[in-house]
Amino acid sequence: MADAAPKGATYADLEAVSPLLVAEIIHGALVTHPRPSPRHAVAANGLGGEITSGYQHGRGGPGGWVFMVEPELHLGSNVVVPDIAGWRREQLPTLPKNAYLETPPDWVCEVLAPDTEAFVRITKRPLYAQAGIESLWLLNPDELYLVTFQLAGESWRWQDFICRADEVKIPPFDAAPFSLGVLWPFDEPIDTSKPPA
Repeated sequence: MADAAPKGATYADLEAVSPLLVAEIIHGALVTHPRPSPRHAVAANGLGGEITSGYQHGRGGPGGWVFMVEPELHLGSNVVVPDIAGWRREQLPTLPKNAYLETPPDWVCEVLAPDTEAFVRITKRPLYAQAGIESLWLLNPDELYLVTFQLAGESWRWQDFICRADEVKIPPFDAAPFSLGVLWPFDEPIDTSKPPA
């Protein structure tokens, strides 16, 4: 469960948090939650690898992006740490020298966990829209699905729902499709040749 301290948190408060926790400042409150579980980390790494290959390195895809795992984003007075974020290179032509970024990414992915899902959906999702982030993906490694949203004005429009081993071919990453099933290496392979029972 994400824990919030009283409002009026400072950056010094955030820096003082144990490295065993993820810390954010949202609407003036210091919020902490545990580091990701192994299942969460494997799914995030798998997704990052799939999109980085084609969209950062240009292997089988167009390139032109840069991705970061758990970047610290300063979105106005809010400090958030998404699981993965991506910028088109024209949006982020160089990397900052400090430990955080003030340039909002073009794409964000949050990997949902039972103790953080409501916090991501209710609290963080509107912040990403207010910052003008174009695409938001929510990946659930426990229930084996990905749901994607596209920014429409100042709110999110549902884009797609993909589950199990379905093909991921969704803008802005539709030029190099991959199977969602590669993100769940410890689950039984799904035989798509047989109809469900």
